[in-house]
Amino acid sequence: MIPFRRFALGLAFLLTACQPTAPRQIKILDGDIALTVTSSERVPVLILAEAGIAPQPLDRVLVNGISLGLDEPIPESGDITLQLRRMVNVTLITPQGEQRLQTSALTVGDVLSEAGFEIGVRDKVNPLLSTPVMDAMTIEFFPARELTISSGEIVTTIRSAAGTVGEALAEAGIPLMGLDVSVPAENDALPADGQIRVVRVTESISVEVESIPFDTETTVSDDMAFGETEILQPGVNGVAMLRTRIRFEDGVEVSREVEGETVLQQPKTQRVASGSKIVLAPVGGDAPYQYWYATQMYASWYSPCNSGTGGCSYGTASGARAGYGIVAVDYSYYSYLAGMRVYIPGYGVATIGDTGGGPIIESVFGVPRYQWIDLGYDDNNIGGLSGWVTVYFLEPAPAEIPYFFQQQ
Repeated sequence: MIPFRRFALGLAFLLTACQPTAPRQIKILDGDIALTVTSSERVPVLILAEAGIAPQPLDRVLVNGISLGLDEPIPESGDITLQLRRMVNVTLITPQGEQRLQTSALTVGDVLSEAGFEIGVRDKVNPLLSTPVMDAMTIEFFPARELTISSGEIVTTIRSAAGTVGEALAEAGIPLMGLDVSVPAENDALPADGQIRVVRVTESISVEVESIPFDTETTVSDDMAFGETEILQPGVNGVAMLRTRIRFEDGVEVSREVEGETVLQQPKTQRVASGSKIVLAPVGGDAPYQYWYATQMYASWYSPCNSGTGGCSYGTASGARAGYGIVAVDYSYYSYLAGMRVYIPGYGVATIGDTGGGPIIESVFGVPRYQWIDLGYDDNNIGGLSGWVTVYFLEPAPAEIPYFFQQQ
């Protein structure tokens, strides 16, 4: 840096033609220092040199409150007040980061202008533009950005320097209310792409009354015939009140959540007696048979050459020849029913002596495999009975009733 005395002598040499003819009183203010000198100089740096004050290159002077360069002649005549504005250090924070500046600017607005920033109406400046600059001051400057706010079908474009999405929405007159949400969230910084979406959220409470099915409790009765049941106590459904919270976003339902269930009436269990006593009964009609159990079963039919094997097959699980009078059941239940005699109206008497593909019937027709029976026919005498039929299980009754019959 050029020493102040050399700087002042150089200016004196250049400005010798500008010397005033008469001295005048000049009041000098330098921070807390105030003094009055008499000088015939017109250039501030020379006046300060005469007063023994050494300004720095970034310092500035105010002549009667008006900024003037250190090396510019003072245009006023008469007594003047010359204020030396010393350089100070300030910290400037912008979206680009933080920088340190040395300045003798008077106000925050002057600092920003000298730093090359154009200040718009929506820009955010802290402290205010008119705030006097002091040493070690921190200035925040956030220029406004263009934002697009979508709320339903309404699209609004604004300029904002808000710190958060919520602040920007408030500036735009589109505040979040109640359960409303925004994307990005209300407390998030403004998005890089400038896109903000407002979702209007409402909720309603639905109260419904529903029935609670009653349970059935079954007891075995040795006094009742097997297959018969008796309701000892009728069941009564209960009543419950459900409180469901329904959430709507922009008028569209997005979720339902059951918040609580209040039982207004407890269900009453139905008590049923199920017979376990084997009692023989006549089939009826022209059939001279006694049966111990009758049930509905889904019937299909097959014959030795119509068994789905691609050829003729006369073998069976029991060793008997396939044909009329031999019926099949699912392989998983065959061991419980093998050898039992049955009577089927429209078919006649048959022996359970073969197995078949119950799972196929179960998957295709939805019939439980234990309710399926496959009726055997001779190839030259196919009756083709199919569909739901009554199957009478003829005497003698087994020593133990198969468990799947007890569950029906």
